[in-house]
Amino acid sequence: MVNPKLHRPRSSHSGPSILIWLVAVAGSVGAEPSGAELYKKQCAECHGAKGEGGRKFKKPLEGDLSVAQLTDVIAKTMPESDPGSLNAKDAQTIAAYVHDTFYSAVARERNRPARIELSRLTVKQYRQTLADVVGSFRPTMIWSEQRGLRGEYFSGRRFGGNARVLERTDPQVAFDFGTESPAPGKTEPHEFSIRWNGSILAPDTGVYDFVVRTEHATRLWINDLQRPLIDAWVKSGNDTEYRATIHLIGGRVYPLRLEFSKAKQGVDDSKKQKEKPKSPKASIALLWKRPQQALEVIASRQLSPAGAPESYICSTPFPPDDRSYGWERGTTVSKEWDEATTEAALETAGYVAAHLDDLAGIRTPDRRPRADSGNPADIKLDAKVDGKPESERVAKARQFAQRFAAVAFRRPLDKEIISLVDRQFEIAKDPEIAVKRVVLLALKSPRFLYREVGGEPSAYETAARLSYAIWDSIPDQQLIAAAEKNQLTTKEQIARHAERMLNESRAKTKLREFLMTWLKADHGLDLAKDTAKYPGFDASVIADLRTSLELTLENVLWSEKSDFRELLLGGEMFVNPSLARFYGLPAPAATDFVKVKFDADRRAGVLTHPYLMTSFAHSSESSPIHRGVFLARGVLGQSLRPPPEAVAPLAPDLHPNLTTRERVEMQTKAATCMSCHAIINPLGFTLESFDAVGRYRDKDHGKPVDPTGSYRTRDGKSVAVKGARELAVFLAGSDEAHEAFVEQLFHYLVQQAVRAYGPNARRITKIVRSQRLQYA
Repeated sequence: MVNPKLHRPRSSHSGPSILIWLVAVAGSVGAEPSGAELYKKQCAECHGAKGEGGRKFKKPLEGDLSVAQLTDVIAKTMPESDPGSLNAKDAQTIAAYVHDTFYSAVARERNRPARIELSRLTVKQYRQTLADVVGSFRPTMIWSEQRGLRGEYFSGRRFGGNARVLERTDPQVAFDFGTESPAPGKTEPHEFSIRWNGSILAPDTGVYDFVVRTEHATRLWINDLQRPLIDAWVKSGNDTEYRATIHLIGGRVYPLRLEFSKAKQGVDDSKKQKEKPKSPKASIALLWKRPQQALEVIASRQLSPAGAPESYICSTPFPPDDRSYGWERGTTVSKEWDEATTEAALETAGYVAAHLDDLAGIRTPDRRPRADSGNPADIKLDAKVDGKPESERVAKARQFAQRFAAVAFRRPLDKEIISLVDRQFEIAKDPEIAVKRVVLLALKSPRFLYREVGGEPSAYETAARLSYAIWDSIPDQQLIAAAEKNQLTTKEQIARHAERMLNESRAKTKLREFLMTWLKADHGLDLAKDTAKYPGFDASVIADLRTSLELTLENVLWSEKSDFRELLLGGEMFVNPSLARFYGLPAPAATDFVKVKFDADRRAGVLTHPYLMTSFAHSSESSPIHRGVFLARGVLGQSLRPPPEAVAPLAPDLHPNLTTRERVEMQTKAATCMSCHAIINPLGFTLESFDAVGRYRDKDHGKPVDPTGSYRTRDGKSVAVKGARELAVFLAGSDEAHEAFVEQLFHYLVQQAVRAYGPNARRITKIVRSQRLQYA
């Protein structure tokens, strides 16, 4: 699919664009030639006979403005020497020809039909897939509705036995016991221990900093319960903060254990018979720093008292995927990528070999056999061959290797692959080495690395397309079973599995990530503002704003109002006490984030969320241009060519008596600017009631704010809009906004151009005109 950003009509130098050339030609000819005649005679040599690019202008003439919008651009801005002098008829003639012949999406489909591209796993999909291939040999953990961690309180320094005096679920670990006992009457203030068990849900993929703050002994395990991530059990010195990092995959649940022990310290033995022993203070807090976030206490919503199996996390670095089209694509293969897949395969083979007994269910002298849990690794078989224990090990290792390859390839193995797997056990007599060879062969195979090869999909390819769209990973056993029974052939059958899969945490994480991408909030942004103008807007407020946006989005996604229009029209957001104070919203009684209503006359939906208004603003002033570009491109699906050169905004100090709107109008009034700013500015002005930190305002630089704006729709209608609420109402009912949203969602999930699936595929973007768009 053509990237609109890269393929808008523009010159390869600073000269006039193709549309300016067309108007110039039209003005120089005495007759009234048609658009086709003008193009063939004067432009085809430079731009190609069909607008595909030619000798002088290399970029194809493609975009998504309507004929009416193109006509407006031509009539207002061309010819360059005398903008606005072209008569309406000529502007309409030129625009219609360019649009209908090669510019519009319909013309592109007709002239250059897109195709499904050969597609490898993206980096995200690769890591998710490896985690699930290995994880298929372990029990499945279901993220329940319970929150917090299971806390066991002990009366001494040792865990277990009769020392346990209390068990409860703690919402989070952030305690200041002072010199008192956590369980009065059950433990002594000067000596007690606590162990917290459960699991933690990682919302993002990336490197996490885990921090434990305490004056006493502590240990923390994350994912691997055999080796502590933080070990300060033998305390020395005066350290009270312990930190470690770990890479986690978003949307997954990891086992967690935290231990704390307060020993007898500060006791005066000479007086202990006469006076109550003195007890030092004790506190403990468990914090984390999520990728691109601030350090914070881990909230209860990320914790569960239920346990979880260990997950495999591939740590091999990969080169980033191409995102030039707006979504991650796996359509390029480089030497660096190939080398990374080799390193990752070696890393995975080493992990599997080290955990082979557990993954394959192999019995060892010091380990009892596991009960049959229904997992692939626990399938019963007649293990002994010739009565030798070694044969049981080899048989189960061979069975594991075959199953590993089948899961990695997303389908049952054919005889050729089974023979190849068995051959490794003939070559390498040691089962660990044989398994390593199979893992390396499987993970370097195109059957694993490539998920989209075109052509008519089989039932197993349908299962894989569905699982990678929703989970970015392999099909589960229910999908594979359905494929085996040929039960993925109708829309109803596929929909039933999709609904089931959407309830899984990985699906919820992926949809939240899409919405954050749609809102241009998927990367860590520098939102620092002028501290003199906006005192109190610090790193903690920024972190809280991002959390607020994430919770607000999740609330819309998974509530009964799970509707695209609710994203735009909703009247609620999540705040904690500090955000409520800063933004003048109802203060929650709780210390954590709670849902509150905001003034519907001032704000509307997520587009007016303070995080977004802060993102699309300068350090000291609002930015109608940034906000307008986001609305035009991201929400309405318009293609806007980049400005011919970087232009710094006019400094407010140079024009202290002008509002931000007035400065923007002054700076962009030139005809060369208005070809795009005629769309951008009127949209961005509708959000001028929000300052650079997203607070509502009535005045800007002492003058009343003017939030009036407009939009020229693709069918030529001009819509007047005043303020955020009217903007939200317009967008919620706009066919353009609905279609743009669905098309972006399709691209994010499928990672192929919607046009590649034929002209009828675009009809999915029309359905939302009359039907409710539900996520779950």
